[in-house]
Amino acid sequence: MTKAVVLATTFGMAAVAGTATFAEYPEQPIEMIVAYSAGGGTDTAARTLAPFIEKYLGDDASISVINRPGAGGEIGFTALSQAEPDGYTIGFINTPNILTIPISRDTRYTMEDIQAVANVVYDPGAFNVLPDSDFTSLEELVAHAKENPGEVTYGTSGVGGDDHLAALQFSRAAGIEMRHVPFSGAADVRAAALGGHIDMAVLNISEAIELVEQGKLVSLGQMGHERWHGAPDVPTFKEQGFDVVMGSDRGVGAPAGIPQEALDALQKAIAQTVGDPEFLDAAAKQMLPLNYQDAAEFQSYLEQLGANLQEIWNETPWVK
Repeated sequence: MTKAVVLATTFGMAAVAGTATFAEYPEQPIEMIVAYSAGGGTDTAARTLAPFIEKYLGDDASISVINRPGAGGEIGFTALSQAEPDGYTIGFINTPNILTIPISRDTRYTMEDIQAVANVVYDPGAFNVLPDSDFTSLEELVAHAKENPGEVTYGTSGVGGDDHLAALQFSRAAGIEMRHVPFSGAADVRAAALGGHIDMAVLNISEAIELVEQGKLVSLGQMGHERWHGAPDVPTFKEQGFDVVMGSDRGVGAPAGIPQEALDALQKAIAQTVGDPEFLDAAAKQMLPLNYQDAAEFQSYLEQLGANLQEIWNETPWVK
């Protein structure tokens, strides 16, 4: 046997061995980076999801959740983008944060550095008012705001978050001006609305629905493509003539360049997870509005949302 044949045979066997080995993915522990602190909503959702992904990846699968908080998520998103794209580092990614951070400031990552794997949660934004408000529908809100430019006050959990961007997008679509009052979190927004200190609370629908069901708030609409089953009586903005879709997505991403075999295995495991009765029960207890999208759907969605957010920034920057 010639040297060339020996080399060819050796490399051929190595290639076959490599293919067979990767077909058994995962062969080592997987790290899931969460760009926010332990104990928060994102962290809780990630830790609820991880054991089920393990279950459907196979008996040898192991996923450790690693918290890398800071800079509004930028530290964790950067760590994800710079990790080895071998399928053994994935991350829980949030919109709009992962998209708005590179729009509003220089960062060490771009969305080209991150591959979407699958989306799990879409929590639509919602406008919420007291039952005795001067407006109890979006149509009435627009009419009131046009008669009183800049006088309607709305609270959100912070500048540049999905709630703030939802209000900006609506204002742009409706041709109105409202006054933003930022708070440090959803609990503070709810308290301000209940106390009559602001005219409207802009929250994710899951954050408001309990008060709506108790009759303490009225939800004018939710910003999903369709009504979330947890709030079946709250109409979408689209149903009311406003083409506004905005909320907070929570899904899984990976460094760009992840092997196709790993990408396929992960998105299949996540798809199986969102159909698992035990996971569905856990998600319901956490008030998580589920919205599974595979890698292609999630990637396309992120690109479209990013373009929309860039347009909003160009016309109305949310950071001065």
